Amino acid sequence: MNRTIAAGAEAPFVLHFRSLFHSGRGFEFPCDAGGQVDLDAMSERIRNNYLYARAMIGREVAWPSVRRISEASLQGA
Repeated sequence: MNRTIAAGAEAPFVLHFRSLFHSGRGFEFPCDAGGQVDLDAMSERIRNNYLYARAMIGREVAWPSVRRISEASLQGA
């Protein structure tokens, strides 16, 4: 899993983009319970990955889902 989380982020939730082609791969970004990410808190690299994942919905990744960090950790993310 490409677990991309902003340095120092303590968000209890992640926005998870599952890869459509590679099982167990995808992107995760810290977010609130509603799936809102803080673009200003992200590094440029993380922000670019987030924007890429959003642009690739339906092409490379599935529609994102909000997960609790503990849920993502239990699933080996």
